[in-house]
Amino acid sequence: MIVKAVETDKEMNDALYVRSVVFVEEQHVPVELEIDEHENHAIHFIVYNDEEKPIGAGRLRKVDNGGKIERISVLREFRNKGLGRLLMQKIEQTAKEKQWLPLLLNAQIQVETFYKSLGYSTCSETFMEAGIPHVSMKKVNFGS
Repeated sequence: MIVKAVETDKEMNDALYVRSVVFVEEQHVPVELEIDEHENHAIHFIVYNDEEKPIGAGRLRKVDNGGKIERISVLREFRNKGLGRLLMQKIEQTAKEKQWLPLLLNAQIQVETFYKSLGYSTCSETFMEAGIPHVSMKKVNFGS
């Protein structure tokens, strides 16, 4: 398994492929909402399996009050195998190095428990984003 920050056009295309499968095809998010004005200002991440197939993706960007994690996605057949946790660890490591803390994210309700297991706290009521119920979450404590 390889989890890394995107460095090449191929890696970026691979990340966009994963996001397209998960959000546009599977969850029916309109492509014009999935690809947004923040793409060029974010650090993108890609997960490859042992056969070098892209299977996960996400991005991190600087916001006024820290960093914001977005577009965390893992292909359906690779879920519940710890890949999301590995991806989040890499993103958090990058945020710590850049001192983009605390970290914020908007989580789909169906994965709120996953983010809680990583130390995130819910800090909003439920709201709709791209037709999907979400909550805002925040992580302040990162240990030493």
